[in-house]
Amino acid sequence: MESINYWHWFIAGVVLIVLEVFAPGAFFLWLGVSAGVVGLILVVIPDLGWEGQLLIFAVISVASIAAWRYRLQKHPTQSEDDTLNTRTREYIGRIFPLTEPIENGYGKIHVDDSFWQVSGPDCAIDKKVKVLSIDGMVLKVETVKEDSR
Repeated sequence: MESINYWHWFIAGVVLIVLEVFAPGAFFLWLGVSAGVVGLILVVIPDLGWEGQLLIFAVISVASIAAWRYRLQKHPTQSEDDTLNTRTREYIGRIFPLTEPIENGYGKIHVDDSFWQVSGPDCAIDKKVKVLSIDGMVLKVETVKEDSR
């Protein structure tokens, strides 16, 4: 059987890094980097046995993944948009007409392109309600007093 050469590790590194594109999360990235480092070590020490190569790969992989996770805990990624994936926060304070009356504490409103369940005091269809807060997938509302003009 032919031994594992440096170019095997380089190919494995490239494959793992490409795999990271399809399964993002920085896991395969660090495995790919570790494979590349083992390949570089083999360029310098070509007589290193496959047991030593796998041991070095395992140690570098675990160390690099642990270091990355530690860094992420100390310096979390900042988002430019705080409302990303929390679009319901945008609904707080807005007023909507009921599409289904609130009966026994629950009804529905139409917001943008979807219907939302609401919770609040019982009231008739087409009455206007104001969103106060969010409880999971239910919008907490209160009735809005109509202007008498």
